[in-house]
Amino acid sequence: MPFLDAIRLALAQIRVQKLKSFFTLLGVTIGVMFLIAVVSIVEGMSSYMEHDFVGKLVGVNTISLKRSGEFEDVSEEEWRAMMRRPRIRITDVEPVVSALPQGTLWSAEGYDNVPMSSQWAKPANLEAWAVDGDYFKIRELKVDKGRLITSQEMALGTPVVVIGKEIAERYFPDLDPIGRQLKVAGLPYTVIGVAESQGSIFGISLDRFAIAPYRSPLRHVVNRPQVIDNLKIKLAGDGDMIEAQETIRQVMRGRRGLRASQPDNFSLETSESALKFWNDIKSKLVIAGVILPAIGLVVGAIVIMNIMLVAVAERTREIGIRKALGARRRDIMWQFLVEAATLSTVGAMVGIATGIVLSQVIAAVSPLPASVAPWSIVAGVIVGAGVGIVSGIYPASRASRLDPIAALRAE
Repeated sequence: MPFLDAIRLALAQIRVQKLKSFFTLLGVTIGVMFLIAVVSIVEGMSSYMEHDFVGKLVGVNTISLKRSGEFEDVSEEEWRAMMRRPRIRITDVEPVVSALPQGTLWSAEGYDNVPMSSQWAKPANLEAWAVDGDYFKIRELKVDKGRLITSQEMALGTPVVVIGKEIAERYFPDLDPIGRQLKVAGLPYTVIGVAESQGSIFGISLDRFAIAPYRSPLRHVVNRPQVIDNLKIKLAGDGDMIEAQETIRQVMRGRRGLRASQPDNFSLETSESALKFWNDIKSKLVIAGVILPAIGLVVGAIVIMNIMLVAVAERTREIGIRKALGARRRDIMWQFLVEAATLSTVGAMVGIATGIVLSQVIAAVSPLPASVAPWSIVAGVIVGAGVGIVSGIYPASRASRLDPIAALRAE
């Protein structure tokens, strides 16, 4: 039987036996649907991590010098050891920066959740940053209203603050916050700017912050004297990240008197280290996203096999007539294999469509992003056809071995 004729016969069987076909396709449809949905969410999160998360939180072409890394996969014992490391100090900034190429940007940062209040709103604990250097250039942070903190204000420790959009809306409802007073940890600060909206990451707002000069009184609130949480370095142009990391490492090891046999007691993080951390998680999510739908596909394969065995029993006389008219064993086997593959491919196509819809619904009602990967659609079709072929081999073989005389006698 020609291939297209076999497909038309299979589609005719679906139209004639709608209920049976529905249950035949259900397992494959569910399996492929979850495969597409899971892969779409993982791909969406991957794109989000690479373009938004890393850019906003870590920074492109930047190096962060910290006591402990945020993206290191360590045991609890190793984490406790990190917490015993000496802190990064403000006195580390000048030796590190002076060893790097000219034009390198730097930012010393201390941060913590502290109580904020105004005469128009109740106090609440929100994110406060005490910064120095080129913080706003590195973060590429701009204002929607007012202005940024000047270098003179940074040097003098003037009690001024740039706030996020949500801080402005919370503490100055229906008011222009510029020039008004915001108390940060009980300390009066004058609002000089409202930053452009930074959006959110996985549903967590990035607009709940207040930024003040490091030399202002806020530094005593967010950290112990002379201590900073992070020294961020941004190289000029296409600077060599590996060479810069090695320079920073040598300076810090020298300052801390570490011998060659001793490991670093500080961490250096880049966007690549953040992405490596995500890629490790991504590989596990993809494996889980393939294994779980596979259960549905196995169930679908069993159902297809049973339905095809029933079809062989119901069409025994038809098989006998075909053989009597000259159909060879391979023709009968080919017919039933194509029918099984067509059934499962139709189920896979329905699963692909519902999987795309499901991923978009999840993205709309949750903070999880979704991006349909073209390869997952191709994989869904191939998997669907493969399930049909594998599950149809035994029924097709059984149909092809029927004795034509015995088949013609069947009612």
